[in-house]
Amino acid sequence: MSKILDLAREILAERELCDSCLGRQFGRRSHGLSNRDRGRAIRIMLAMEDDRPYEEPRYCQLCLGHLLKVDQWSSRALAQLEGLEFRSFVVGSHWPEFLEEQEAELQRRHGLEGAELLKHDLNREVGKRLEAALQARGAAVDLHNPEVALLLDLVWDRVELKIAPLFIYGRYKKLVRGIPQTHWPCRACRGRGCEKCDFTGKQYPESVEELISPPVLEAARGSSSAFHGSGREDIDARMLGEGRPFIIEVREPRLRSLDLQALTDQINERAASKVEVGDLRFVTRGAIERLKSGRAEKFYRARVEFDRPVSAEELEAALRDLVGPIAQRTPRRVAHRRADLVRSRRVWEARGELLSEREALIEVRCDGGLYVKELLSGDSGRTTPSLAALLGLSLEVRELDVLKVFAEP
Repeated sequence: MSKILDLAREILAERELCDSCLGRQFGRRSHGLSNRDRGRAIRIMLAMEDDRPYEEPRYCQLCLGHLLKVDQWSSRALAQLEGLEFRSFVVGSHWPEFLEEQEAELQRRHGLEGAELLKHDLNREVGKRLEAALQARGAAVDLHNPEVALLLDLVWDRVELKIAPLFIYGRYKKLVRGIPQTHWPCRACRGRGCEKCDFTGKQYPESVEELISPPVLEAARGSSSAFHGSGREDIDARMLGEGRPFIIEVREPRLRSLDLQALTDQINERAASKVEVGDLRFVTRGAIERLKSGRAEKFYRARVEFDRPVSAEELEAALRDLVGPIAQRTPRRVAHRRADLVRSRRVWEARGELLSEREALIEVRCDGGLYVKELLSGDSGRTTPSLAALLGLSLEVRELDVLKVFAEP
């Protein structure tokens, strides 16, 4: 203890320190005390040894008085949280660089290896006060995955608030054709608005995203949202069966405890007969990566038209030969926005039923990323094998539906 008192006497001879900054220099020497309590105890013992009154300076040359204003910083931080729903938070701080440098120099000069950083002290003390104030709401400090982060910016004298996004998983069915999955800016004006798009800035009047996201954004009182899908179907294709997995990311949500069943009903009512959602549930950010990382298998149904009559035996043989590896060059219809590559995919199952001599329903289970229209038509030889090439004819895909997407978050 005498060594600590001697070091403290040397430090205080150089500059005036508040009790918190004095105690921080010996943070690892005494457990169970706050830095402020530790510093006060050291100063009292020094006062007793030197036969002088205990007195903490009103101004600190190390923290510039900020550690004397923990209650004020706590009140300002609490005000930022007004009207916000959350269960976990973390406190950080941004200090002037010169303060951190001068403290590091002080600690090097006196060999203070057990000292605690300025920011750690303020962060912890403000966090403790907020945790006590928010106890009734069940909010607690979480250093790893907080829903809210508070930054005490001592450089600009402000408290910054960062709200973690809210992630909601679900599956959607697209019951009509002609609707894209996400918002498409007008090709002519690139979203600025022109006569061609009736000054909407959109290539299509609505999208799956625009039918689903607004009710979610309103319920969570977020600032904006992003739509993440497990792949996407063509604009002229329906998404049926159990639906396509998706995740809505709500940025800066003010509310988190949403009634997902009520939200499901509201979305389905607004998008009646166009889009339908189900299986809504809360997920974490990692679910987006899992949703996007793999090429989920898909199951399709297509109505095709042949340019000549086809027998059931011909169709069955061609579909049997279609099962296996597929080499597919980027289709001409998407070449303007996709790299011109040859991709290897696989057809796992193919079956069909003739509706007439020149028309059939075809069902295909295949790897994600395989363009099924081109798998059937051949795309002028860019996809091999193709159903058209195996039959030795030309065909046109009249309708396409996605029946199943094999993916989970």
